[in-house]
Amino acid sequence: MPRFTANLSQLYTEFPFLDRFRAAAADGFAGVEYRGPYDHPAKDIAALLQAHGLEQVLFNLPAGNWSAGERGIACLPGRQAEFREGLEQAIAYAGALRCRRLNCLAGLMPEDATPDELESTLIGNLRYACERLSGTGITLLLEPLNRVDLPTCMLASTDGAVKVMSAVGSTNLKLQYDFYHMQVMQGDVVRHFAQLLPQIGHAQIAGNPGRHEPDVGELNYGYIFAEIDRLGYEGWVGCEYVPKAGTSDGLGWMKPWL
Repeated sequence: MPRFTANLSQLYTEFPFLDRFRAAAADGFAGVEYRGPYDHPAKDIAALLQAHGLEQVLFNLPAGNWSAGERGIACLPGRQAEFREGLEQAIAYAGALRCRRLNCLAGLMPEDATPDELESTLIGNLRYACERLSGTGITLLLEPLNRVDLPTCMLASTDGAVKVMSAVGSTNLKLQYDFYHMQVMQGDVVRHFAQLLPQIGHAQIAGNPGRHEPDVGELNYGYIFAEIDRLGYEGWVGCEYVPKAGTSDGLGWMKPWL
């Protein structure tokens, strides 16, 4: 049976962030994830996790100025020091929250850098991060996005991610496989998931088109969940979608799987 996490950056946005933990636990989620905890003291989030019996499954490394449109800085030349500072901040939070997965967004491609420069910078930052995380019990994840929602995202396919991961050469670097992003970019998602299973450290879901609940659109998640169980995937499945209405009202799809 899939183990679902509530992505609190997308779900329960009808509540202030710190109230979303209670709401997720009340609806049956056992784990949570989100873009980042950095706007709140770690002790406050840790207390909420403990109070509601939740596992902190995942959050992202600091991704630059999100409100200004940045979606990661790992590929951006000249910002390596900022990347390393953000990594240290993430490690501190992960320790306090007992989180064993940190996700890295590569970033968007600036016009003044070549593809080779971006790839080299990304590989260098990931190598540094994997070495720094060695012995901490924390796995680093790399997530490809899609170029329909984000036309300039640097990493937009599993082939591209695997190429980068191979160049990094660390067993502590895994793929975050988002079924929504990969359906937009390349389709044939179950076959790709099966082929990449040994390298996958986390999965995420949303319906397509619209990025709403996973019971609408062209992806048959009943089949997908059955297949990832059959394949032996033991990781978490993050619910990173935009509810059409209230979050709780749209969770009927999940009840058969709890």
